[in-house]
Amino acid sequence: MSTSNCFCGSPSNYASCCGKVHSNINNAVTAEQLMRSRYSAFVLADGNYLMKSHHSSTRPLKDKKAIVNWAKSVTWVKLEVIAKTKGKAEDDEGTVTFDAYYYENGKLEVIHEKSAFKKENEHWTYLGLAK
Repeated sequence: MSTSNCFCGSPSNYASCCGKVHSNINNAVTAEQLMRSRYSAFVLADGNYLMKSHHSSTRPLKDKKAIVNWAKSVTWVKLEVIAKTKGKAEDDEGTVTFDAYYYENGKLEVIHEKSAFKKENEHWTYLGLAK
């Protein structure tokens, strides 16, 4: 495996960062780790992981193919974590605010989102946009 930084921006390589979470979701000890692993899953267009890491109450099962197709159609640039609340190992919920940069049709775009995360079956999941 490459020794370059993980897709999520961590100085660790993919195998020791998001790759560990992709192979076992329980390795995401914090909401931020899960959010970073989801960003890497978008970079890799890993629809199965994106669905698995999405809370069952808000999981968009019918949209999986569209999500994968879109993820493959853009060029991911970088992830910046801006803020977080709760979301530690001992918490059951938390939020992460981030900017995800990508190129689409030759134009730099950014997703600015405050995401809500909640534990389900004792592991972190993405719930949706935070209120």
